[in-house]
Amino acid sequence: MSLLEEKVAKRAEPALVGQAAESTRVEEKDALAGVKIVEFGAYAAGPCISKYLANFGARVVHVESRQRPDGFRLQYPPFKDGQVGLNRSGCFAFFNDSKHGVTLDLKNPEGLKMANRLVEWSDIVIENMRPGVMARLALDYESLRERKPDLIMLSTSNMGQTGPHATHPGFGSQLSSLSGFTQLIGEPDGPPYFLYGPYIDFVAVAFGGVAVLAALDHRRRTGEGAYIDLSQFETGVQFIGTAMLDYSANGVVANRDGNRDAFAAPHGCYPCSDGEWCVISCWDDHEWERFGRTANPAWLTDVRFATIEQRKQNEEELNRLIAAWTSSQMAERLMWRLQTRGVHAAKVNRVQDLFTDPQIAFRNIWQQQEHPELGNHKYRMVSYELSETPGSVRSAAPCLGADNEEVFIEWLGLSRCEYEELSEKGAFS
Repeated sequence: MSLLEEKVAKRAEPALVGQAAESTRVEEKDALAGVKIVEFGAYAAGPCISKYLANFGARVVHVESRQRPDGFRLQYPPFKDGQVGLNRSGCFAFFNDSKHGVTLDLKNPEGLKMANRLVEWSDIVIENMRPGVMARLALDYESLRERKPDLIMLSTSNMGQTGPHATHPGFGSQLSSLSGFTQLIGEPDGPPYFLYGPYIDFVAVAFGGVAVLAALDHRRRTGEGAYIDLSQFETGVQFIGTAMLDYSANGVVANRDGNRDAFAAPHGCYPCSDGEWCVISCWDDHEWERFGRTANPAWLTDVRFATIEQRKQNEEELNRLIAAWTSSQMAERLMWRLQTRGVHAAKVNRVQDLFTDPQIAFRNIWQQQEHPELGNHKYRMVSYELSETPGSVRSAAPCLGADNEEVFIEWLGLSRCEYEELSEKGAFS
């Protein structure tokens, strides 16, 4: 075993057994110790924010109902062994580790009372319902702050809570188009390409997490609560800011251009002999010379490729030549060969490759936990480290309603008799 492999194996050890990771964490401080969050959310945009906070010690309660469970539980693959089930969803597990899961029927008066008890217990409420839903339940910020003035609440929705399109239905996939992303993906003479999954949801998550932490800091300094109205559409627009600036200042309308880049040539994704792919880009003439000496020195004397301008003019032919060359190369070997010569290159990882990537393993991103139905499952830790208060994946994602008794009896103080009576009335359905 090489020195690098030994270091990777040693660093990755805590991720192999959830209990081992837990035992090493007990003596460490948690950045968000004592912070309590109740989450009225589903899918990705709301739950992913809470997942990140839970990884750093916040106590998070994910609220669903048995009539309307989180949509990721049943609507989106993958499922364990291909079998659909409430507790077999990979999507749900990915965004809900380290949380407690409860069920409440918010249309039941007793269930709604318990929801209010949860809010009174919490510091932060996170919700991603359609605008108007929380208000109809009297769980909106204006209603809740009357009883809890220092409450922090984040609402994240497609378009925000106000404006002519606030109730516009849709999903992250639609927002990717509205925000301009799909217009920029594809070949110039072809249609826009639809992004896989709710891409904008994950942009919004980054904004939402920072906003909640800022509000928490503000409350600790002033005692004041805050309401955060997060428009996922607007966070998506933020990510194409340079294209909008180019139009505003220069009248240039950005359009799709395949894998090409305005300032680099070559700039593409090329097939390799092992059926995999390698991306290569050269950003100046010096890098092009280093690449040419490695690939085919004859290209360096070809007048068609002498300057960046000429390489851009003859990019189709350049890409054809490079693809013919890479087709005889192994992707990973090619990546290292080019990188050691100062050329930008990377193998295209498949999903399965991410679980053996040495950089990800070294940083302990995958942390394994035992789930009642999924079995040993690798959960993703947040992609940043806090030196004094390191986080971790605390537990597997909850089964539907699995923590009802712990949350409502042990945390909120219901007696066993009260809990059973409320159960009979359908509060926890």
